[in-house]
Amino acid sequence: MQLASAKVGAILVNINPSYRLHELEYALQHSGCKLVVTADRFKSSEYVKMIQDLAPELSHSNPGKLHSERFPELRTIVHLSAEKIPGTWTWREFIELSNGVAAEELASRGKQLSFDDPINIQYTSGTTGRPKGATLSHHNILNNAFFVAETMRFSHRDRLIIPVPLYHCFGMVLGNLGCITHGATMIYPCEGFEAGAVLQAVQDEKATAVLGVPTMFIAELEHPEFDRFDLSSLRTGVMAGSPCPIEVMKRVQTAMHMSEVQIGYGMTETSPVSTQTRPDTSLEKQVSTVGQIHPHLEIKIIDPVTGLTVPLGIPGELCTRGYSVMLGYWNDEEKTREAIDPARWMHSGDLATLDESGYIKIVGRIKDMIIRGGENIYPREIEEFFFTHPKVQDVQVIGVPDEKYGEEVMAWIKLKEGESADAEEMIAFCKGKITHFKIPKYFKFTAEFPLTVTGKVQKFKMRETSIEELGLRKAAMVETA
Repeated sequence: MQLASAKVGAILVNINPSYRLHELEYALQHSGCKLVVTADRFKSSEYVKMIQDLAPELSHSNPGKLHSERFPELRTIVHLSAEKIPGTWTWREFIELSNGVAAEELASRGKQLSFDDPINIQYTSGTTGRPKGATLSHHNILNNAFFVAETMRFSHRDRLIIPVPLYHCFGMVLGNLGCITHGATMIYPCEGFEAGAVLQAVQDEKATAVLGVPTMFIAELEHPEFDRFDLSSLRTGVMAGSPCPIEVMKRVQTAMHMSEVQIGYGMTETSPVSTQTRPDTSLEKQVSTVGQIHPHLEIKIIDPVTGLTVPLGIPGELCTRGYSVMLGYWNDEEKTREAIDPARWMHSGDLATLDESGYIKIVGRIKDMIIRGGENIYPREIEEFFFTHPKVQDVQVIGVPDEKYGEEVMAWIKLKEGESADAEEMIAFCKGKITHFKIPKYFKFTAEFPLTVTGKVQKFKMRETSIEELGLRKAAMVETA
């Protein structure tokens, strides 16, 4: 679907398989989606049933002729099973429709396309409770894929294990397109990440590279049968998605034979990679920085208040400009203007430093985004959800350190007068309504939040208090790149 939609000029809308009903509903409505391709189910999600719940008109529609009150532009549902489901096409039936399209018609469509056309919408979690659709072009993602793989010294001899999700830029761009631009082999070890399947695939396929977020590499290193797998074919890979513990990086380089493993940094809005370490980067720089700027891109580090560039070594907001910057947020000019300034600089919200050799270190975040195992989680989205609970008067969501996932979600909740609740009740309220990784692991029921003199909530104090009360000091001290 990724390649086919690009050839005909259709915009591919990536849907997170963990989405629940209200998240899926928003993405389909906001994007104006016309066609959905879905599996039957995966883990606890039953996708066809979800679509039937959202569009009950499907059961009495002809395939390709859906008219849904909730989704006025949605016409077609294609599912991957062989079972005949009312109102839908099976994958085989869908493919057979190509018999009615002449090669000349396809060629004519291709001649009408431009490399600057929007080709992909990736939904990111929203700070206002609504995800934003980062809109990317052919030019954005194809070039970024090429330069990531080029920096890894890829060739047709490389064989890449892709255990990261294809609905993210990580799998779709760095994985799929990175291999295609260099003639390398793509290897998908499992439908959902399993450490043992990754290790087995490396051995069986004599893979030379592996992608992953730090959590995945930790799981692979800690697999009980790790020592029985032959990983000697490995050379390189990319670790990205969340800060990498330095000790984990060292073990990947040695125990997994990935001496040229690299750190990548970026965001969906920049297609995604802006900086990357190189194979000849010193060990000290490899494990303590996110590398140097990518080819044909610019970066600057600015004072978030004045907007002026700061001196070397001084923390400021990292901004990126160049071919990789998204076209904008789909149907949201206001949010686009907030993210991309008039000079086309994309503001990351991340605090970083730049040294005299051009190496960048991420030192914090202006925004209070939580990164849990490579998933970006915005507290405001979860807070707005908890405000729908009848017992909740106020809520503040923060990230607290975690040795396995980098960060975990914690909710501080102020209940309405006379009400009582516990963590189990709140977790039950979340299940089936918000994505599993957004459900807080920790809860604190409190009568007040730490405030400034002007009444603003001090989340950094909440984090400090939570670290002490939960005994997370060791996790908080894990050094990351």
